[in-house]
Amino acid sequence: MSASTHHALILCTHNSARSVLAEGMLNHLAKALGKDLKAHSAGSSPSGIVHPYALDALQAAGVDITGLHSKSWDEFTKGHAVPLSIVITVCDSAAAEPCPVFFGGLGQPVRVHWGYPDPSNTEGGDEGKRRAFELTRQAIAYRMLQLLQLPLNAMKREDLAAALIEIGRS
Repeated sequence: MSASTHHALILCTHNSARSVLAEGMLNHLAKALGKDLKAHSAGSSPSGIVHPYALDALQAAGVDITGLHSKSWDEFTKGHAVPLSIVITVCDSAAAEPCPVFFGGLGQPVRVHWGYPDPSNTEGGDEGKRRAFELTRQAIAYRMLQLLQLPLNAMKREDLAAALIEIGRS
């Protein structure tokens, strides 16, 4: 892969919780580790709002939430869209949907599914949901740290795909 900035798109149906948690954590960790990787998130049917507990979990972890918002994956299919290296789905319904064509710097980006339960569907009232959002944030951060350890510029597309699938099993 090329030595330019790599872009990862994280998809979920509503782009209100898991995908936003992933965007925030990946950008935060990439900056902290000095990695040239930029995360974006989007949804197939965006809700238009980010769940407040997602923002709370990110802020509690020291993540800058400025600019995080719910948006459509259509923003990443247009000619002016950033060239994507990686597309990650984080909810089962988005993984099952036919995705539009996303363009990468060297052709189609590597696509992988890393599923997480929807924290907004957790029982236990507000406290249970807040805890679920924090646990989801931690699980996402674990995988994002593994992603950031990959030598993206030195990897062939098929090797990157295999590594991302393996990370998804962790």
